[in-house]
Amino acid sequence: MQHEVVSQEEWLKRRIPLLEQEKALTKHRDLVTAERLRLPWVRVQKEYVFEGPDGKLTLSDLFRGRTQLYIKHFMMAPGAQHQCVGCSLGVDHMTDLLPHLENHDISYVVVARAPIAEIEVVRQRMGWKFFWVSSFNNDFNYDFDVSFRPEDVAAGRAKYNFRTAPEWAAQIQDLSGQSVFYRNEAGELFHTYSAYGRSAEEFMGIFGILDATPKGRNETGPNHSLADWARPHNMYGKGGEVEANGHYHAPGCGCAAHGP
Repeated sequence: MQHEVVSQEEWLKRRIPLLEQEKALTKHRDLVTAERLRLPWVRVQKEYVFEGPDGKLTLSDLFRGRTQLYIKHFMMAPGAQHQCVGCSLGVDHMTDLLPHLENHDISYVVVARAPIAEIEVVRQRMGWKFFWVSSFNNDFNYDFDVSFRPEDVAAGRAKYNFRTAPEWAAQIQDLSGQSVFYRNEAGELFHTYSAYGRSAEEFMGIFGILDATPKGRNETGPNHSLADWARPHNMYGKGGEVEANGHYHAPGCGCAAHGP
């Protein structure tokens, strides 16, 4: 994009109307946030048992003594030979935020359907310190619409982003999202919020910085999304490939995604 070079006075003439739009967006965001807080809750009736690095944990255990639980649904199926660049970028935001969230009565937990042994390989390779558990042995991912059985997709029963899941979900099997839960003094659990797709940008501060800089998001590759530029933080400058769905493949990984 070519940009004019103008005087400070002319720049202010352009900047001030944009400021009014920014203020309007902030006010609208406040209204949306208020509506989000007014959403009704759904009682969680099913018992979910997860596998953590030190053993089994219930959904209630994931609160770790707090009343609010934010779960990041990480796109990682059993046996995955790739890493989701969008999920990786999202969780990279969290390590230094954890003390602030925990002080605000919020526990942050990442959940993936891969077995815990496979999760631990990735977590340790990336140096992530947040709590990450496996839903491999329960229906949590399916019930919260981030994993898809091919037969459910074919029958139109599977949902993603509150709509019928697209046919390609049967091949991917797992997608990303975030869900929020509340535990009251009686120990009852409630599902209060979930969001999918581009909603993840709401929780990723990097986009605010990118959107304010001259090149913007610079998503000029074939996907016109973060798949054009985002990589696991330890793989920048090392090559590899990213599928349109965000799956990163390291150089020479040799998996089926590369074909014969």
